[in-house]
Parts: sequence; C-alpha cells; structure tokens
Amino acid sequence: MKRLLLLLLIFLLAAGSFALMGKIKQLNKEITSRFEGRRWELPARLYGRPLELYVGKNLTKKDLLREFELLGYKAAEDMNTPGTYRIHGSHINIHCRAFRFADGRRAGKTIALTITHRHIRSLIDTADGKDIALFRLEPLQIAAIYPRDNEDRLLIRLKDTPPLLVNILLLTEDSKFYHHIGIRPLAILRALLANIRAGKTVQGGSTLTQQLVKNFFLSSEQSLKRKIHEALMALLLEYHYSKDEILETYLNEIYLGQAGKRAIHGFGTASRFYFGRNLDELTADQLALLVGLAKGASFYDPRRHPKRAKKRRDLILMQAGKAGLLPPAAVQALRQRPLGITERIASSITRYPAFVQMARRQLKRDYREEDLRSEGLGIFTTFDPIMQQKAEKSVQQTLAAIEHDRKIDADTLQATLILCSVDQGEVQAVVGDRFPGRAGFNRALDMRRPIGSIIKPAIYLNALSRSDRFNLLSLLDDSPVSILSNGKNWQPQNYDKTFHGPVVLRQALVHSMNVATVRLGMELGLDSVIDTLHRLGISEKITHYPSLLLGAVDVSPISILQMYQTIAAGGYRTPLRTILTVMDRNGRILQRYPLTVEQAARPAPVFCLTNTLQEVTRTGTAASLKHLLPPALTVAGKTGTTNDLRDSWFAGFSGSHVAVAWVGRDDNKSTGLTGASGALRVWAGLMNKIATRPLVPEPPENIDFYYSDVDNGRLFADQCRQGTLIPFIRGGILPPVTPCMAPDPAQHPEQPVTRPNNLGQTLQQGIRQLLRIFQ
Repeated sequence: MKRLLLLLLIFLLAAGSFALMGKIKQLNKEITSRFEGRRWELPARLYGRPLELYVGKNLTKKDLLREFELLGYKAAEDMNTPGTYRIHGSHINIHCRAFRFADGRRAGKTIALTITHRHIRSLIDTADGKDIALFRLEPLQIAAIYPRDNEDRLLIRLKDTPPLLVNILLLTEDSKFYHHIGIRPLAILRALLANIRAGKTVQGGSTLTQQLVKNFFLSSEQSLKRKIHEALMALLLEYHYSKDEILETYLNEIYLGQAGKRAIHGFGTASRFYFGRNLDELTADQLALLVGLAKGASFYDPRRHPKRAKKRRDLILMQAGKAGLLPPAAVQALRQRPLGITERIASSITRYPAFVQMARRQLKRDYREEDLRSEGLGIFTTFDPIMQQKAEKSVQQTLAAIEHDRKIDADTLQATLILCSVDQGEVQAVVGDRFPGRAGFNRALDMRRPIGSIIKPAIYLNALSRSDRFNLLSLLDDSPVSILSNGKNWQPQNYDKTFHGPVVLRQALVHSMNVATVRLGMELGLDSVIDTLHRLGISEKITHYPSLLLGAVDVSPISILQMYQTIAAGGYRTPLRTILTVMDRNGRILQRYPLTVEQAARPAPVFCLTNTLQEVTRTGTAASLKHLLPPALTVAGKTGTTNDLRDSWFAGFSGSHVAVAWVGRDDNKSTGLTGASGALRVWAGLMNKIATRPLVPEPPENIDFYYSDVDNGRLFADQCRQGTLIPFIRGGILPPVTPCMAPDPAQHPEQPVTRPNNLGQTLQQGIRQLLRIFQ
C-alpha cells in the first residue's frame, strides 16, 4: 500500500503544476511536524485523597457507598468489570479499578471487606484469600485545569481500547479502513452524485483518515479547495504513519461533545463525561452510543436529544448484530436499555470551587499557568470528598434551621467552614459559600472580618509562657478601665455589661471576660501579643490598637485555622497544605510537598492553654457542645462574637481534626447571633458526623498537676484530695495554698495522701485506692 501511495503522489507531482508541487510539500511539512509527536495540550487533573482501607479503620457502610457513588462505581452481582461492587449484609466485595498513584501503578483487583459497628473488621484479596494490610481505592478527580482552547482530552492507547469499540467504530465509520490508501475515490464519487440528486448533503464519502485530518489540521470550512487539501493530507498521513497510529490518534482527537466552554475530545473523555466511568467499563450499548456521536456530537447529544441519540444507538447495535459482532438475542436486549447518561454537574470545571482555588494558589507558587493548562500534570491533593460532603451539609442544614428558628428571611445568612488534620496540616474540606458549588467569592480564603474572642487564646498563651509571672490560677483584674487610643478614651465592656473584680486567669478565658483580657494584654504589651499571633500563624498585618485584644482586627478564616492548628499540635506549626505530589503526563514525579514543622510555642504553656480550652467546651461559652456532640468526643475550642452581633465565630479541635466556622451576612448587618448560637452549631454539625479522635492531650514532662480551688485561685494543702486537678509548669510560680474543706482526710491516718505532681501519679493513686476498696 505504501508503494501505491508513493506512485500516486509522484503522479500528482508529475501531472500537476509547480504550484501544486509546492502545496504538497507545504502540506507534507505540516503533517510531519505536528503529527510526529502527537503532543496535545492536556489539562492538569486534580485528585482528592485515596480512601485507605485497613482493619480497624472507622468507616461506615453509608460513607463507603457515598465514595462509590462519587467514583462512579455500580452495584453488580457478577462484578465482571472494574468499578463494580456487591453488598450482602455486612460483607462487601469490590472490583477495584487500576490506577497510577504517585508511588507506582496498582493493577485492578477484587477485594472483600466486612464492616460492623462503624469499623472494618476484615480485608482480604479474593484472588488468594490472604489478608490485606492496607488498600487504597483510586482517588476522585475533583477538578481539571484546561488548556486555553478549552479542549478536554483523556488519552487512551489503542492496545488498551475495548476491541468491541474499535470494531463497531470501523463498521460504522470506515469498514475498509485497513484496506484503503486514505481516500476512497469511488465512495467520494457516490456521495457527490447522491448529494447532487438530493440538492443537499445527504451522504459523506470521507474515510476515517480524512475525518482525522479534518479534526486535526483543517477548519470546518466547506469548499472544494479544502476538500482537495483534505484528500492530499490523508494520502500523506497514510504514507508516513501506520494504520494503528492513525486509528489511535483518531480515538483521542474526535470531537464528541460540549460542556459549556469545554470541548470533549476522544472516547476516553467522552466515557467519563457521559457515563462517569472508564472506557473499559462500558457495556456494548454504551459503546454504541459513543460511536454514534462521531457522526454529529451536537445533533445526537444524548442529554439534549435523547430520542434521537437512542435511535442512532439502536441502529448501530443492529448493524453490529448483522456483522456478527454481537449475538442477535443480545442486540434485542441492549436496545431495550435506557441511555444511562449521568447527570451533568452544575460546574463544568469542578463541584468543589473553594478547595480548588486554594490548591491553585499553592500550585502557582511553583508552576507557570501555561504548564498547568497544557502539560497533563497529575496533581494529588489532601481533599477528602466525604469530609467535604459533611461540611457542606452542616452549613446548609444549620443555616436553614437558624433562619427558621429565628424567623430570619431564607438565604440571608452566609457561612464558611474549613477542616484540616491536626498533625499534618492537610486541608480536607473547604466551604466558602452557603451554596458550595457556586464559584465566586471564596469567604474561606478571601474574607477579612473582625474575629472577636477567638483571638483570646493567643493572649493567654503569651501570659502562660511567662511561667515566672503567670499560671492558670493567677488573679486578673476585671474592673472598669479606660485606655487612651488614637486620641480617644476606650472603655471596654464585658458581654454581660457587669464587672467581676478579681478573677482567676483560667476562669477569665473560660467565660471570655473582655475587661480582664484587655488588662492582661496591656500588661503583656501589644507588640508581644502581635508577635504571638504571627508565630501561631496569623498572616495578616495587625495594627497596634488596644482593641485588637478583643478581636477588632480583620483576619481570614484560613489564618484562624492555621493559628488553631498550631495550638492543637502542641505549639508546632505545620503550614497548611493542599498539594502532596505532582506528576507529569508519563507518571514521573515532578515534585513532592513534604511535611514541614516549626515550633511556634513551648509545649507546656500550650498544654495549659488546651486544658483551659477544653473547659470552655464543658462549662464556658461553648458549653452547649455537650448537647451537640457524642459524650465520648472531647474537644477544645473558643467562641467569638463581634460588635452588634455581626460575626459569629467558632474555632476548635478534636484529637485529630481542627475546624473553623463563621456565620454572618455579606452586607455586614447584625445576625443576632453569638459565636455559640451560630458558628458553634455549624462546627458541631460537622464534628458530630466525621470519624475523629477524642482530644486527650499528653502532658509534657515538665507539667505537674495539683488539686486546686479554681474559684479562688489557690492550691489545696498537701493532705487534701479536693477540687480540680489543674496543670502547672514545673519551676514556675505557684498559687498560695488553702486549707482543706470538710470532711478532713486527716481523720484517716491509715490512708495518707500526698499531693500528686503528675497525671501518672494521680492514676496510680486511684488504682491503689480501688484495690483497697476491693480487698
């Protein structure tokens, strides 16, 4: 065939003019230069975290099914194809897809697991029956960054393409593909005569090679000149490249649909776009539908013209049956099936715009925009779709409930909610709008609002870091104060409009006393407090006004998340991150984003602060959490409310997660909500639903516990076992000692009591006491 093509080209050159010879040379150069590498501009694809499965993992069947839904897995008893699962009671079998992770490619396999009481109890490989220590489902693609021409393309190789697709495609579009030279003169002549008789275009004579030339090189112009160029280029293409190379390029280039501004090119992309599944998972009727789109993707669009698309699909199935590609009985059954097209998501770019915006900002520090749009990068992120779904649900349901209960006009309130891990600082969920799929202003990243009392832990940490002057039972002054600021006298007030006189430091934070906090902050010094805020992770510039001590400073929610992550991690700041690894289109690692940790505060003062923030959630301004969270889920946190009840904040953490919630109005009018009545409820709605560990802080070596009279700021005498165990930094200042309250343990000399100086001693004494009781 190559020799025939060469003779035909020589004939054309000999018979044609010098102009034609020059044109053929020009077209030949264009063919070889562009087709040689077949290097398309490929979008970068962002993936969420892979769901890790292992025995003992906290996972509900409901969450696993939600993961299946997002990944496009289908329930099937036979599980013949990847992307299917079967459930019988607590037993779940999964036929997992192959996937190329950052650490290597994993083949598809079938696994079986058992889930009871919200935990995985067994996990085995069904091929050999052996236990699996750890298995990862493939991650969800959460977004793509498309080339400037907005072409979306997922490359496939001919050897990996389902043979039935190739056979149906060739049968429908070009049955003589492997036998012609790129053009079929007789077919062109027949089509020309048919079109002349009909007075319009009713028949095409293009080969598959000509269709590729038309898509790859030429415009959609209809003219004799373009048709001649198309034929010449088809001949040149067939001369330079093999049939398989041409067919593979066609499979990846053919236009098969439109999603807003995004053009769907190639069968790999179309499979995901229409069915939410990989090409090798499609059934014969689904493959036939895709082949039918090659004739006219807009005309046969199954979402806009389902009847027309089904008629085309059924015709192709009948032709496949007649050609022996499908059994006749199977054809009849397949024609009865619905189209099975997935619902198109509202945003053609991503359904998670707030998180993707954050990820793109991190990427732009290391990659050019043109590389993100054209190099086909694989970007693995920290995003957790299950956490995100629960965060979105908490925002939407809680705001609707608040508006209903308080008779606020529907959709008046706005909110943001962000979640990250304590130890790694991995951002797992970002809600930047009450309607989270709506791209636009991202409140989580770009909103700057006064933060109220959630600033106070930084002030108290600053004080506790000076253990020679302050401890949790130090007495503060909560009496009226007037401070000259910017030429005016500023007289801060407590929320309850009363003053409490001398108050214990711990109680001042637990009950969020404004005046005592201001007096403490002024004693510490504004510069020192601002330095503490910046070390904890606040990135915004802070003006030296005394009112900053009550949160009169505009800060973003993401900065607050960083601050509380540092506190939750024991004073070790881990910069928040969304990106873990970046791969090129060939699977080679371009960059890893390792964990970085910096000590921002000493562990002992942070432990004392955390102990107090736990008390905030038990008896303080966040005490309502007792009714909103499971009893075993211990947490720490702080409420925040700004002037005129404009902003409602809550920031807090469990043993493994940190979250920040804000509720307010975009017009900055009053919401009538405190931190406890607004944002706290949003925060609790998330933490109540996710798998998270209770907060049980490990005391540093230099922490001692003493039984204390918290209300009066004193320690009980050595022989007492009364009051509350309070942590103190060893070597620091201690409160005065007060006598025991009746009954006096001195009446029982057979049970001498010593003051516990650490939690371990306390537990040991408790065990000894129990042993005495049961002896």
